[in-house]
Amino acid sequence: MPPSPQTTRRAPRERLLIAQEAARLIAESGIHDFEHARRKAAAKLGIHEEGLWPRLADVEQALREHQRLFAATEQPGALRQRRESAVQAMQFLQAFQPRLVGPVLSGVAGDNSPVTLQLHCDDADAVQRFLHEQHIPAEARTWSLQLAGHAGRQHFPGWEFAADGIAFELLVLPEDALRQPPVSPDDGKPLPRATLAQLKQLLATSAPLAGAV
Repeated sequence: MPPSPQTTRRAPRERLLIAQEAARLIAESGIHDFEHARRKAAAKLGIHEEGLWPRLADVEQALREHQRLFAATEQPGALRQRRESAVQAMQFLQAFQPRLVGPVLSGVAGDNSPVTLQLHCDDADAVQRFLHEQHIPAEARTWSLQLAGHAGRQHFPGWEFAADGIAFELLVLPEDALRQPPVSPDDGKPLPRATLAQLKQLLATSAPLAGAV
């Protein structure tokens, strides 16, 4: 059913308000999941009609603007620190074919942002064994994502830990996800991700990364 004329008229303003509030929550409240921030912002503003919600890309753009206004001095340093830590982590976890995703890749990471890596292994327990053998205490958690070519969301295991004051999230996907990666809940397109080589290039050039796969 197409949106009503009233919804169409309200949409730009409502989406902007939600995007701005979601950006504030991410920047100031320690929330780093964009979907969660969007839902929380919409609930706070009393906007329950999902057709009025912004896309995640709009939330990211609002976060960039928030950082430009309120964190222009410290945010670039926090971002680079996390990208450099991601390089070390990806080298450490190279056996699991890691890919960097999320705010550290897109460039909107701040002091509260974790380094999020997608690992690829058909034996998820192998990652847990590896962390245990390396004496890295990690807490288990579960992610809900949709993979390209699959209907609906699936649950995937992962682990969280901290090193040198930076949080890390390791999401374990099957090896097939290298060809059928997680997709955006907004448009079904593959979410951006980067290999270790692409991340090194990004650090070397300090330019936006194009064509990450």
